Amino acid sequence: MLEPKVNVKQGRLFLDKYFSGESIDYRQIISLFLPILVDQAFVVGLNVVNTAMISSSGVAAISAVNMIDSLNIFLISVFIAVSTGGTVVVAQYKGSGNELMVSKAAAGAVSSVSLMAFAIGLFGIVFHGPLLHLLFGAASPEVMANARTYLIGSSLSYLGIAVMEAVCGALRGIGRTRVSLVLSLIMNFSYVLLNFVFINGLHMGVFGMTIAINTSRYLAAVCSLIYLFRLDSSLRVKIRDLLALNWTMIKRIMFIGLPFAAEQMFFNGGKILTQIFIVSLGTYAIATNAISSSLAGVMQIPANALSLTLITVVGQCMGSRNTKDARKFVKSFLWLSSASFALMALLIFPVFHPLVSLFHPPEEIVRDIFIVFLINSIAQIPLWSVSFITPSALRAAGDSKFTSVVSMLSMWLFRVVLGYVLGIVLNMGIIGVWLAMNCEWGVRGFIFLRRFLGEKWVQHKVI
Repeated sequence: MLEPKVNVKQGRLFLDKYFSGESIDYRQIISLFLPILVDQAFVVGLNVVNTAMISSSGVAAISAVNMIDSLNIFLISVFIAVSTGGTVVVAQYKGSGNELMVSKAAAGAVSSVSLMAFAIGLFGIVFHGPLLHLLFGAASPEVMANARTYLIGSSLSYLGIAVMEAVCGALRGIGRTRVSLVLSLIMNFSYVLLNFVFINGLHMGVFGMTIAINTSRYLAAVCSLIYLFRLDSSLRVKIRDLLALNWTMIKRIMFIGLPFAAEQMFFNGGKILTQIFIVSLGTYAIATNAISSSLAGVMQIPANALSLTLITVVGQCMGSRNTKDARKFVKSFLWLSSASFALMALLIFPVFHPLVSLFHPPEEIVRDIFIVFLINSIAQIPLWSVSFITPSALRAAGDSKFTSVVSMLSMWLFRVVLGYVLGIVLNMGIIGVWLAMNCEWGVRGFIFLRRFLGEKWVQHKVI
């Protein structure tokens, strides 16, 4: 009878030792992490379901969606990066105890992110033709027709997801992750439900998917604003706060957000160039990449949640100028993230074939999907965490320029160039492209780890 009590006590001692400090304790970290974990699980899980649903419309449809999603990620990442800047500034003000500035930072984040998303969406609509022909001109006519529909529809939805992401980013900055979870679930559940109606029920294919994505994102945006103005008791943002732009606050947010946005543009631009390599390999290669990416997303659920949690944790530590706690938590999160990949691999490999069958892949590509998944699963355990967890911590401390420059250079010098050499020149195909990505993780992870072990990243002042 004593053994369970002993185990619980040992568990608490472990959590106290590695996940508690003067700035924040393990109970607060768990309350931050769990809603983000659930959110990430639903986002990735529902994306897998959506990919599986659109795959029922044929290889051309899933290929088009995968192609445009690489462009969507490129464009959306710009204003989500600025939203992350808002999270950092809000978290640091929260850590310093300045509630008035917390409110101003939240308002500045929503205003700046919304304006940026509106401009990017307009760009995507106006220049959809040149973008498609420049990036994916080698695609078949059927794939290109589906891609045009999906790009225009996605661009229309950018403002909706931007408002929701900005509000959720501000809420994560003050530790209100449960509310951000609810808002995310509203968007993603409605998206899946509407996809089921329009794709499986009404057989509207990619056009039905664009209706679903716009409806769900603007529904989430409306719910986010209702919460912010009517229900919130912490941020206390008013409508006039959004309209009266506070340029001093926006500059602080942009100090973190713009280098991260530039990083994301170059980083995802490299992904698009890699996607162009894959398009030239044929429709089966595009489908292999799409399904492999979905499986990789499942593997990364816990680690991505830890990365998002660490931004708030380190932000609040640095707001109170407690660098000792910040360093301690980064080390703990790195080990925990790597362990999560080993656990996810043990869970997913036994159900690999039933999971892949959800995507209705042609029999010819199942072997390639398994090889990519096997290589990626092994590489993620030692490499992913130092490559993505560490820069989240550096960015939360204000060291955004360094992280952005390293990410941009490593992406283009290793993932893009090496991906072309392995995938195209050496004729390794899609497997070579993924091997290059794993190598790039190792290079940038090594550089970020050296930066973390030094002193420069803790010397920045955001507020």
